[in-house]
Amino acid sequence: MDGHPVAYSRSTITELMVPAYANFGGKIHGGTLLSLMDKIAYVCASKHAGNYCVTVSVDTVQFLQPAEVGEVVSLMGSVNYVGNTSLVVGIKVIAENVQSGVTKHTNTCYFTMMAKGPDGNKATVPPLILETDDDIRRFSSALARRQLRQEGLRKMEAYKADFRYNSDIDRLLADQRCVIRRK
Repeated sequence: MDGHPVAYSRSTITELMVPAYANFGGKIHGGTLLSLMDKIAYVCASKHAGNYCVTVSVDTVQFLQPAEVGEVVSLMGSVNYVGNTSLVVGIKVIAENVQSGVTKHTNTCYFTMMAKGPDGNKATVPPLILETDDDIRRFSSALARRQLRQEGLRKMEAYKADFRYNSDIDRLLADQRCVIRRK
């Protein structure tokens, strides 16, 4: 497999935010934005892989600013990392007020996608050709996020397995907004 450069599968989806997308607070519903992010992740991953891709996980979804009804939202995605059968797609979301021309960065996130072959089994993906310092930084950052996530999962599993209620827990929770009523 020769591979594809990052630019090969870089994609943008643009959509007008309509009143039906609003939540009870009048802002664009986070679920609407997540659905659009999932679509752009699929486009980028499937184009790079040359196969159907499914979402495996979503990392670090940051809702930085709200998107508003009437704004045009552009979701920019690129494949930042590839493993044997997985791909990490980085997504940046920008909202633009078309009357004023003011833009704002509303979201950033990372989707891990899995390539599937025609038989439904995992499919090997082409290597990612890194051509710029940004490409290299994004690939390296994806590796670091993966290592941190795996380390965090291991620590939480150990914490849950070893958990015993004791006076240390009382001290940890003393200034928290909870009430303990053990039976």
